[in-house]
Amino acid sequence: MATVTKKDKFFEVLRNIFVGAKIEGNSGYVNLMKLKSKYYNEFKEQLHTDIDAKLKEVGQNFEEELYNKLFTFFKKYFSESGSIYFSYTPLQEKVYERIYRDDKDVMLFWKTHMLYYVKTERLFKNMEVEDEDIIYLFDVAELQHKKNNEKKEMVFDLVKAEHTDKRRIHFSVKYSNNGTKTKTEEILKKIKKEKAFGSLTLKQIEKVFGIFNRQSEVDYFINKDAKGFLKEQFSLWIKGYLLDDETLFELARLNQLKALQQIAFNIIDLVGQFEDELVKVWNKPKFAHSSNYVITLDRIFEKKQSLLELILKHKGFPSQMDEWIQLGLTSKGIKKNEILENNTLNEMWKYLPLDTKYFKDIEVDILAIFENLELEISGYAIKSDNYQAINTLKFKFQNQIQFTYLDPPYNSKSSEIIYINNYKHSSWATLLENRLSVTRALMKDDGIVCVTIDDYELPRLWLIMESIFGIENHLGTIAIRINPKGRKTQRKVSAVHEYAVLFGKSDKAKIKKLPKEIEDKTHNYQKDEDGSWYLPINLRKQGADSLAEKDNGDVRDRYYPIYYNSKNGEISSKKKFDTEIWPIDGNGVKRIWRRGIDAIDKMFEDKDLWLNETANGNQIYFKFRGGLDGEPPQSIWYDAKFSASEYGTKMLDNILGVREAFDYPKSPYAVMESINIACEGTKNNYILDYFGGSGTTAISVVNNNKLHTLDNKFIVVEMGEHFDNVVIPRIKKNSFSENWLVGKPIDNNGSSTLFKYFYLEQYQESLSKSIYEDKNSLPTQDIYHQYLFLKDLKLADDVVKLDEKSKSIKVDLTKLHPSIDIPETLSHLTGKFIKQIKKNEVVFTDGTSIDLTNIDYKIVKPLIWW
Repeated sequence: MATVTKKDKFFEVLRNIFVGAKIEGNSGYVNLMKLKSKYYNEFKEQLHTDIDAKLKEVGQNFEEELYNKLFTFFKKYFSESGSIYFSYTPLQEKVYERIYRDDKDVMLFWKTHMLYYVKTERLFKNMEVEDEDIIYLFDVAELQHKKNNEKKEMVFDLVKAEHTDKRRIHFSVKYSNNGTKTKTEEILKKIKKEKAFGSLTLKQIEKVFGIFNRQSEVDYFINKDAKGFLKEQFSLWIKGYLLDDETLFELARLNQLKALQQIAFNIIDLVGQFEDELVKVWNKPKFAHSSNYVITLDRIFEKKQSLLELILKHKGFPSQMDEWIQLGLTSKGIKKNEILENNTLNEMWKYLPLDTKYFKDIEVDILAIFENLELEISGYAIKSDNYQAINTLKFKFQNQIQFTYLDPPYNSKSSEIIYINNYKHSSWATLLENRLSVTRALMKDDGIVCVTIDDYELPRLWLIMESIFGIENHLGTIAIRINPKGRKTQRKVSAVHEYAVLFGKSDKAKIKKLPKEIEDKTHNYQKDEDGSWYLPINLRKQGADSLAEKDNGDVRDRYYPIYYNSKNGEISSKKKFDTEIWPIDGNGVKRIWRRGIDAIDKMFEDKDLWLNETANGNQIYFKFRGGLDGEPPQSIWYDAKFSASEYGTKMLDNILGVREAFDYPKSPYAVMESINIACEGTKNNYILDYFGGSGTTAISVVNNNKLHTLDNKFIVVEMGEHFDNVVIPRIKKNSFSENWLVGKPIDNNGSSTLFKYFYLEQYQESLSKSIYEDKNSLPTQDIYHQYLFLKDLKLADDVVKLDEKSKSIKVDLTKLHPSIDIPETLSHLTGKFIKQIKKNEVVFTDGTSIDLTNIDYKIVKPLIWW
């Protein structure tokens, strides 16, 4: 048997760390791994030659030590996934503070701080499992790896069950798509049709599925500067080694170590080229595709009545009607003459949300009625990994965002949350740092970012935000009661709150004082035919007394009125009288009480709240006295309306009509109040949320606009499948009515809305589509110091062609995606807002335009070649 030398071991390890762990299935990484394997073989031969030459110079007796030293160094900095960082150092798993540099006295340091966090993924491989004399074979050849970090279940399909020399069951493996699940019971029935498997049980099958699922889980990262990082670490390592070397001053010894360093640096230079390429793909702008607009009918009717008439006759209208029924906006089809009758739009149906996906052939005509499209738009919903989204938006929205509201993963290890929520501390810290760093560039100088979190990651969040925004720009930390009953716990304090951490971009940012809660105002109530007072949203007329009873009164509890007895004039915070009275702000707009029930009761006792009634009995005057007017918000929010467990969940369930996998969706009131303290008194603000969840921020912005007569715009980013089945339907439903119960609208008290939703190209899509050809390195430079990817077409193939007639470059972006949104993509690339979209032209608000049939290659180059 041939002896395995140190040299053999080193090159085997080098191959593993250079190419990374073998993964099977379809993935952008597979494309890159194949390319790395090709270059590794070429690089290995050159490295063999170079090391042999160095050993001739410094002595062959250095060979074993050289390979040992190379192995010892490199294994410390390469993870199983091929990521380059402190993988096997004493810093492993640790996150701590340290003195770092003069301008940052104490700062957060964690082992992945120099990386871009990509995702957490399992390294699925074809697997053979033997259990109780049955061999189970799992085939992952068709497995489409996750593009992002959404939480997806594995789905197993039976291929065949056979009995030859042994009993074998073959499965194919895929990720769930649109909520598909493994039909284990059906699989068992099919297997048992083969007589040899009659004793097989459901428990046995589920057991081997579990074994397959427990394959290695790794974090994927990209090093921002792999060459700089590895060379710095090698220099520190070799200096430490020299200090312990008794032969330090011998010339021969110094030459050996110098040779070691040169070889190590050559390896680092080549590895760094691949990592630099990944960084470029990660940070390149991504194209928009599969875009649609949602427009309430009132906006179309107001702009162009004849267009609405055309839409009602369009071949896509029946599909639109089916969606309205599916959304619960109506229980049955609506006749066209009920929508538009006698040249008038029916008030009942004016907020029906029309989706242009049913009218693509006339979408340009619909959009053309808006003279300044993006000025009139209510918001954007984007399906994407959030880093890819904000990194793409940064050119267009630089210095544009007034308020960023984020509800990131709390790292709570909850199995019920439908995105990855169990990162290591270091991975979580990198996830947040990457995104908050880009966020800062998007914010206005007086912009504010609010991140909600609980105790588990609060220390790291604080230090990350401090390092990005500066401690001097910390605006406060608010404790919000979100679970009055407290979280169940065996050993710890029962948590009833979470935190909202607020930082400004600069010293221009400041928390806004909330307006006067109450001043002398007249609030008019009407009496019903039976002599009772109307409730604020006409619940009584809608029969909501019985509905509220079924829902334990939550329809009313989510509002915060006080109560008035019209017979004797008595008032109370308790729901025992016939009239609900709302607080009115200085603009005469109905608001929500900032103070809880206990505080209001105390005001009654202190005579700080009182009412007067006019002679006719239908006008009520009320006001607060005391120092409430114009105060900044307090650091504890304990009103029940902020509760995620009681209000957020029930409100989401009510509007969707089903229980979705959101245990703690945010209460819209908590988000609205956060918007108020960041934007109070200002209009036309962009409000960003790139941990979109169930879409609470979007509907909070819309409802807050309605409440305060504002025109703020939302930008919501979400990557999970629930973008399509929760976020977009929820925004559509909310546009029709703000008030829902068990999936049915209580009224048609909606909002005039125009919003856009679209998808973005994703990182692994870019990798999988990029063309990296099997070419040799350039002969004019050694393989270590040239940039290997300058010859590759990447995404430019088919997109860019030389027109022989005109001898000019022609750009066809439709080659990137059949449903590419070219105007939106160009808007992101140029950083310009869209004024109008025409058939072959996009016009920007600065007066410039681009001919969509003749796009300048220079504009799209960052998109297709980097």
